[in-house]
Amino acid sequence: MRRDVNGVTKSRFEMFSNSDEAVINKKLPKELLLRIFSFLDVVTLCRCAQVSRAWNVLALDGSNWQRDLFDFQRDIEGRVVENISKRCGGFLRKLSLRGCLGVGDNALRTFAQNCRNIEVLNLNGCTKTTDAEGCPLLEQLNISWCDQVTKDGIQALVRGCGGLKALFLKGCTQLEDEALKYIGAHCPELVTLNLQTCLQITDEGLITICRGCHKLQSLCASGCSNITDAILNALGQNCPRLRILEVARCSQLTDVGFTTLARNCHELEKMDLEECVQITDSTLIQLSIHCPRLQVLSLSHCELITDDGIRHLGNGACAHDQLEVIELDNCPLITDASLEHLKSCHSLERIELYDCQQITRAGIKRLRTHLPNIKVHAYFAPVTPPPSVGGSRQRFCRCCIIL
Repeated sequence: MRRDVNGVTKSRFEMFSNSDEAVINKKLPKELLLRIFSFLDVVTLCRCAQVSRAWNVLALDGSNWQRDLFDFQRDIEGRVVENISKRCGGFLRKLSLRGCLGVGDNALRTFAQNCRNIEVLNLNGCTKTTDAEGCPLLEQLNISWCDQVTKDGIQALVRGCGGLKALFLKGCTQLEDEALKYIGAHCPELVTLNLQTCLQITDEGLITICRGCHKLQSLCASGCSNITDAILNALGQNCPRLRILEVARCSQLTDVGFTTLARNCHELEKMDLEECVQITDSTLIQLSIHCPRLQVLSLSHCELITDDGIRHLGNGACAHDQLEVIELDNCPLITDASLEHLKSCHSLERIELYDCQQITRAGIKRLRTHLPNIKVHAYFAPVTPPPSVGGSRQRFCRCCIIL
C-alpha cells in the first residue's frame, strides 16, 4: 500500500469523497488538514474524531499521537488504552497515564505489544498495576505509588528494557531486595533511580544496584531507614558520576560513610541529608574539600552540626560560585557565626533557618548586607505586647497557651 511523505496511506485518503459537504474538506489538501490536526491536544483530537468519518481518520492517524499525553483525562478505562495502542502502533513515543485508576495489567500488556517504540511511560498512581511487559526502547518508566507491584512485576518490566535510564519506584512499598537485583542485572544504562519510602529495601539490594549500574547519577533512598554506611561505600566505589543523593530520614548513616562517598564522588551537586541525625561537622569538612560542584545541601534536623562545620563549608571549593541553597532547619547549635561564614557564598540564593533558636534578626540583617538578594526563611516567636493603657485585661502572645 503506497504511503505518502506525511505518513497517510492512500486508502485513508479515499475516505474523503465528493459526498462530504464540509467546505474545509473540499478546499484544503488532506496533507494540510493532517498538519493542522498535528497541533491539537489529545482531548480535542478525540472530539474531532467524532465529527465525521474523514475527520476520524485524520484525528486518529498515528502521527498525531507521538507526544506526551499527560493531560489526558484521569478516568480513562483500560480498553481506551488498548484502542490507543492499536491505532497509534509504532508512532507513540511518550505516554502519561498518571492517576488513571482504571488502567490495569491487561491494558498494559496490549499496550506493550503494540507500542514497541515507546520511550517514556508514566504510570504514577495506576494502583491496579501489578505486572506488565517491558518495551525494548523504553528509557524512562514511572510506576511510583503502584503499591501492588512486587519483585515479579519488576522482573517482567526490566527484562526487556536494557536501555532503561530512569526508573521511579517511589511508594512501591512491597518491593524487596530481590527486585533491585533484577534491576541491577538488566539495566546497566540506569542513570536515575527513585526508591523513596520503599521501606523494605536494605543494603543488600542497593549494593547490587551500585555494582550493576555504574552510570548512576541520581539516587533517592529517602525513608529507606534500613540502609547503612555500606550503601555510601558502594556508591563511592562503583558510581563516580553520582550527582544527586537524597537519603533523608536514613538515621543509620554516619560520617564514616559520607567520608568515603565524598572522597570518590566529586561531581555531587545536590544532597538531602535531612534527619541523618548521626552526622557531624566531619561530613561537612569532607564535602568542602572533595565536592566542588555542590549546589544544594539539606542538613535539617542534623542536630550535631555546629558553626565550625559551616565555617569549613563556607571556605570550601563549592562556596564562592556553586552553593545556591542550604537548609539548616532545627539545627540547635547553629548561631549567627554560621551566617558570617556564609557571606562569601556569592551564589547563595536561599537559606532555611526555621527553629534555629540561636539565630537572630541582627545576624540575618548582616548577611543580607553582603547577599542582598538572598531568601532567608526563618521564624521568630512574636514579642509579647505590653498591657494596654488603662486596661486591666492581661495580653498574651500567640505562642502562649493559657491554662
